[in-house]
Amino acid sequence: MNIFYLLIGVSLFAALIFLGAFIWAVRSGQFEDNYTPSLRILFDDDEIENEEHKKDEKLTSNTEDKQETNKSDKAHN
Repeated sequence: MNIFYLLIGVSLFAALIFLGAFIWAVRSGQFEDNYTPSLRILFDDDEIENEEHKKDEKLTSNTEDKQETNKSDKAHN
């Protein structure tokens, strides 16, 4: 019977943690975007993946360009 008291206490503690996390999320603005989810159904996932891939390629090429510039600067010095 004592284990029931322990389990009730632990479950109430866990519930309070989840309640605190939910309140924190609401106050920090996690649920502020009500417009974008309604538009998400209109776009294909392939387009989004392609855009993300293009962004990744740009970031990678910019990083590589910077590394090459640094190497050439060091060679000139």
